[in-house]
Amino acid sequence: MRLELRNLLLPLASFRLEADRTLTTQVTGLTGSSGSGKTSLLEIIAGLRRPASGQVIFEGQVLTDATSPRGGFLPPWQREIGYVPQDQALFPHLSVERNLLYACRSGGRRADPALQSRIVDMLEIGPLLERGIADLSGGERGRVALGRALMSRPRLLLLDEPLAHLDDRLRARALDYLKTAAVEFRLPMIFVSHSAAELRAICGEVLPMERGRLMAAVEKLETTASPPTGSGTETDDGGIHHPAIARAKART
Repeated sequence: MRLELRNLLLPLASFRLEADRTLTTQVTGLTGSSGSGKTSLLEIIAGLRRPASGQVIFEGQVLTDATSPRGGFLPPWQREIGYVPQDQALFPHLSVERNLLYACRSGGRRADPALQSRIVDMLEIGPLLERGIADLSGGERGRVALGRALMSRPRLLLLDEPLAHLDDRLRARALDYLKTAAVEFRLPMIFVSHSAAELRAICGEVLPMERGRLMAAVEKLETTASPPTGSGTETDDGGIHHPAIARAKART
């Protein structure tokens, strides 16, 4: 993967989002306190928000160019980017199967029965196809949202805290699904999470975010069973040892 975020600038309510980084790891994690700009950055990449300035370039293709008044902007449905937002954005009036098929329609593609069968089998959602969204558990809705994103045959998958509402057992299963999808579909991902355990399980690199700024990458996540008191590196969850995360947690 090669995703270039060139001199991005987006004014937000209490700070400015600024990003100038090239992402090359297949699964890149984003972490940081709530309201630090993680979702806004995903929305810029997906084409749901326009930055005040800067460029987004994926695999050599310019998706957003806000460097001049005539800069280009590729609309979301032409970017071939899958996005699973925090609320999953499933359509409650459609069945599970019709939610899956909507991804093909919105992307201007024909349904691919072979691809659908592969995704349904991988995510174990065959028994759910005729059910309505209101009849699904939180874990089932998460799998359907992931399946719909995969049905669009994305070149890049953006995941905004996709496991936040799952218990430990379902979270472990969902991580397995995501790792399988990354391998089977050779799919690059940007994975947002507050959980060090999730980030450690799936990400090759993690970028902490603090008040709209991407900090130095954490390439290898480590845990410490009994960190020394007062060291400034201990975490509550056996997590990521990074000064930006410590400062973010201190404010929450």
